[in-house]
Order: sequence, then structure tokens, then C-alpha cells
Amino acid sequence: MNAFPSIKTPTRNLKFTFSKQLQQHLAGRRLLLDEIPFLIDEIQSHYENGYITYEPGISNQTCTRCGNSDPQLFASFQCARCEELCTYCRKCIMMGRVSECTPLVKWTGPPIIFHTQTNPLHWEGTLSPGQQAASDEVVQAIEQKKELLVWAVCGAGKTEVLFEGIEKAIQLGHRICLCTPRTDVVLELSPRIKQAFPTTEMATLYGGSEERMKNAQLTITTTHQLLRFHKAFDTIIIDEVDAFPYSIDASLQYAVQQAQKEQSATIYLSATPSTDMQRNVQLKKLHAVTIPARYHRHALPVPTFHWCGNWKKKLEKGRLPLQVTGWIKKHLQQGKQLFLFLPDIKKMEGIMTLLQSQFHEKIDSVHAEDPDRKEKVSQFRNGSTRLLLTTTILERGVTVPDVQVGVFGAEDPIFTESALVQIAGRAGRSAHAPNGDIRFFHYGKTTEMVRARQHILKMNNRAKEAGYIE
Repeated sequence: MNAFPSIKTPTRNLKFTFSKQLQQHLAGRRLLLDEIPFLIDEIQSHYENGYITYEPGISNQTCTRCGNSDPQLFASFQCARCEELCTYCRKCIMMGRVSECTPLVKWTGPPIIFHTQTNPLHWEGTLSPGQQAASDEVVQAIEQKKELLVWAVCGAGKTEVLFEGIEKAIQLGHRICLCTPRTDVVLELSPRIKQAFPTTEMATLYGGSEERMKNAQLTITTTHQLLRFHKAFDTIIIDEVDAFPYSIDASLQYAVQQAQKEQSATIYLSATPSTDMQRNVQLKKLHAVTIPARYHRHALPVPTFHWCGNWKKKLEKGRLPLQVTGWIKKHLQQGKQLFLFLPDIKKMEGIMTLLQSQFHEKIDSVHAEDPDRKEKVSQFRNGSTRLLLTTTILERGVTVPDVQVGVFGAEDPIFTESALVQIAGRAGRSAHAPNGDIRFFHYGKTTEMVRARQHILKMNNRAKEAGYIE
């Protein structure tokens, strides 16, 4: 493969009978040979007839697949394939090893043609005025293949806002991707999208998914899986564009760019867009539409700040602040469920022990590395767990009706404006319980806490001005 950069793809032989199965597997993708379940002779014959091209896995000290050029993220090994000391990319190793002697294989034959449908959307719901205004903008961006930011508060119903746009893309014969940084969001979105578009072929992709190599008109995927795609999608929708790890991982942003066709629509969804993205909106470099209100037309619950003294010293003495335990006791007595967000796992474990000694209701804790995370979240959703302690891992994606939300140690640096807005967004999401008690327990207010509260108040004011809340 070290000689591959100089090899040109032969001119396409129009008389060659290509494999439709190989086309279906490869079209819009850039894969390792190990990921292609076809004989090497068949792959080579398609190359010789101009239907496949080989690209070097690493070129000019840059990984072709993930865009990594950091010298510290490359390593070398004695390679059995090329029988030389071979450099490989460590950045995307979890997707299979890309090395200097590794070709990435790409389809250059005829593209897959997806059939247009007249009425692919099967959804009988009604959009709120704010949702409808955003939906119209999404449709227009897809028709014109433009960029659009949908800046929508937590609980605004962003998924439903996409339906008419996805329908328009299907009607145009587009290939569509809805991607998000996190697997649990993919698993939540997939059945909802399938239900709305039952006649459209769809693939759900994430690490361990049985459909990882399926090509479909509509793809719901984690951003990591886009590392396998290349110039595939006419429309790409990025949900939670500000979320970890996408927001800080250049390789995932590169993957999204590589997965798009040169002329394509890009829709960004976020409740808390980055400072850079907000600046681009202000400079009119990025068009945006705002949904400042939830679908149920009630204002967003506003956090209150509750000083609780030097709580770390109290914990060292085996005590909890009365402000926190009093708040928990009040809501448990009223039959409410509570989220309590903590800065880190160690503090969470200590506080968990103290709370279990004081309260008889079922209390649990969860964090990113917890092997029982899904089961614990499920028990909280179904109401069997009354109080759930968590790190910021659950700041997004978990919806529980009538939940009350506390942040213990809100002054900790991990609680940024974005994180606090997302955490506050867990409360008041149900039309039957649109209010909620959100407390930031702290030992000194921070700028991030103040900004988070101002962010929520600003959205409520915008919603009132637009007539979106009662």
C-alpha cells in the first residue's frame, strides 16, 4: 500500500457487470478490506473496471479515515502484511486498524438510487406554533441544501420538528442521516423515527449494532459510526451538536464532514449551542431558528440558588447540609421523584451512604462506568426508584414526568452553563406537570450558575414575546 498513492483508478468499463451486492455494501462508505465480506478477486476485478478505488489509510502523516495528524496518536509495529515497521493510527483504532499498508476501499460505480415516496410520514400529531415555524425552516434548508441551527429549549419536541423535513428529503430521493454523539439517544430515537416513517428503509448504527454494515435511505447513528462513511448523505442532521464527545473531538467533526455529499443540507440541533456557534449566528454566518418554549406552552422552570455552607467539610464529618436533606424530605413526602446531580463519583458514593441511612425510600446512584446503568435508569423511569444520584452523564436524554432536580455542589467547575441548563431541562417536561423545583445547592455562586439562570429567563422572555407560552 505504500505505493498506492500513485495508483490511479481505471476508467469505468460500462460493459462490466458489477455486483449489486457489493454496490449495496460499499456505496457511500470507505472501508477496510476486513470489513468487506467479498472475495479479494471480486473486489480487485471491480477496481480494474473502475467501480472501486483504493485510498491509502495514512497519507502525508494524516489518517485518511479520521483526519488525525497528531504524531502522539500514531504508533508503529512489525507488520506481517508488508513485512516492515508499519505506522498505524491510534485515534480510530476502535473502528479497526488503519495503517500505512492498509487500503481504504471506496465505491466509484453508479450510486444507489432510492425510490421517492409521496407520503412517507405517518404521524398524526400536531406541532405547536414554535415547532411549526422551525419545521418550515428545516424543510426550506433541506430543499436548498443549506446549513441551519435549530436552537430549541430542552423539551421543545425537536424530534417532531424534523418530521416534515425528513419527509421532504425522502420525497426528493435524498439519503438522510440523523446522528448524535451518544448510543442511548440513538436507541431512544430509532423506534420513534421508525414509527413515523414505517415504509422507509432504515438502519440503526452504533457500536455492536447488527445493522452496522446496512445501507439504507434513512440512517440513525452515533457520530463515531460516520467514520465509515464518505460522501454518502444529501441531508445530515446532528442532534445535540454541543454534547460530549462530539463537541471536543475533531475526528468526529471530521467524520460528519466526510460523510456529507459536496452539495448537502446540514441541520444542527441544540438547546445549548457553543459560544462559537452563537457568534456565527450573530455574525449571520449561520442561519438559526429558535424554539424558546416547550410544546405544552408553559414557561421553563427557573432554578433557585440555595447556599448550604462548606458542604465538603460537613461530608468529611459524616453529615449532610440540612438545606439538601430538607429539600429531599419535603418532596419524598409529597410522593415526588428526585434527581440529585453530583460533581464526581467519589462524592456521590459518600452522599449515597448518608442518604440511605436517613431515608427509607429506594435510593440509587449511577455514573458513566456503571455496568447496571441502563437497568437503574429504567427503574427510575418506571417509578420504583424515588431518588437517583447521578453525575452529569444523565444531564441529557432521560425524561421522567414530574421530577424535581437538585445540583449538589453547583459551584464545581464541571457544572458549566451548558450542563446546568441541560440539567434544569429535566424538570417540567410533561404537560401534566409543567412546573418543577430546581435547586442549585452551592458554597458560593459562580458565573456559570448565573449564566445558566439568565439563559433560561431569556428563553422564557422570548417565548412570551412570541406568544408561545400562556
